[in-house]
Amino acid sequence: MVGPATILILAMTGAAQTGPAVMAAIAAGAGGLYLNARRRAAEVPVHPVDDLAPTTRSGAAKPGGAPFATILERLPDPLMVIAAEEADDLTGRRFVFANAAARELFRIQREGTLLVTAVRNPQVLEAVDEALFGEIERAVEYETGGTQGRSWIAYARPLSEGPEGTRLALLVMRDETDARRSERTRADFLANASHELRTPLASLSGFIETLRGHAKDDAGARDKFLGIMLAQAERMSRLIDDLMSLSRIELNEHIAPLGRVDLAMAAIDVIDALAPQAREKAVSFDPVLPPRGAAVVEGDRDQIIQVIQNLIDNAIKYTPRDGVVRIELYPGLSADAAAAPRDPTAARMSLLTPDHAAGERYAALRVTDRGPGLAREHLPRLTERFYRVEGQKSGDRSGTGLGLAIVKHIMNRHRGGLTVESIQGEGAMFGVYLPMCKAGAEVEAAVAAPAEA
Repeated sequence: MVGPATILILAMTGAAQTGPAVMAAIAAGAGGLYLNARRRAAEVPVHPVDDLAPTTRSGAAKPGGAPFATILERLPDPLMVIAAEEADDLTGRRFVFANAAARELFRIQREGTLLVTAVRNPQVLEAVDEALFGEIERAVEYETGGTQGRSWIAYARPLSEGPEGTRLALLVMRDETDARRSERTRADFLANASHELRTPLASLSGFIETLRGHAKDDAGARDKFLGIMLAQAERMSRLIDDLMSLSRIELNEHIAPLGRVDLAMAAIDVIDALAPQAREKAVSFDPVLPPRGAAVVEGDRDQIIQVIQNLIDNAIKYTPRDGVVRIELYPGLSADAAAAPRDPTAARMSLLTPDHAAGERYAALRVTDRGPGLAREHLPRLTERFYRVEGQKSGDRSGTGLGLAIVKHIMNRHRGGLTVESIQGEGAMFGVYLPMCKAGAEVEAAVAAPAEA
């Protein structure tokens, strides 16, 4: 049996990057633990126990011996020992040991939990069976669902046979989410950048050739073409900035933010920053905001500012001259109230619905414009990259088609929601809602009442 010092060294040198040698060492150690524990007790509990420390023949702990179960318990990778007796008894596969990472991933709450109640992926179950009864080592891909899905590689390895013919297998999960996300982000970035940059680059090349040719000495044509080229270059710059921003957001999308943000103050900052743009188009703001400190949410301030700015910027673009953009913020709402429709006659869709715990309170921000609105068939595609509604004009400064995609990914990282309502010819309302900080979630009902009426 591998000693605890060996396992501790292995854990400290990168158990998250579990290789064949490390796997073999952990397998041997876990198998020895199981056999020793079965001699002392009827069954091994799933939860960590101190009596799995190295012992003498009399049962006393060896002086200076590190608890072996504690070492396994603290490994960053989910690690489980699975026992079975009969190959055709599918309900006989049970967890006899699961470390903290495994219990959290599979929500294992009690001893002797059935494997099929925690793991439902057929390929993982098949790999475990091959390890138990075929003495075959196998690695398979595994994905967990939900809005914050993760990618794993499951390693199933056979262990020594237990007492009374009990079969043992080791199942270790390695998180591949970051690597897969990086691959997809890199591929998406290259595909999107090459596609979207082709048009402005072709335009620039064409005008440069024209200026080098027959328009070389035409001052009027030169000024006109240079103006168009500047606009195309600015569009390329905005496009690259948005693509880079989206790539960074996607890379960290699974990491929950740790900061606190006063949503009302963030909205005020954005309104002040966009005021010159609104004045230029003769658009005014109608803010309905709660007092300072009433809508404190958990989040990354820079990203939340980006969400608010994208929503208000879009509203300004599509609001006609002398129009009004309404910005409303209501704290202390339930998830249902935060996502509830405002106008029953409007076309409506939830573009992102978060997983939420019972009793969770949200702050809902809604931005309403008086633009041309959107037809119902366009709503499902609004957060697609580069999707634009055919025939809609947004003023002189065209967008990149990435704004709502950025909003969706930021809201997903913040475990928030995104909704849209629209009536053609009357305007559209985009709403986001974020979980409030626990200390600020219990606001007076009067603050939330206008939004739930």
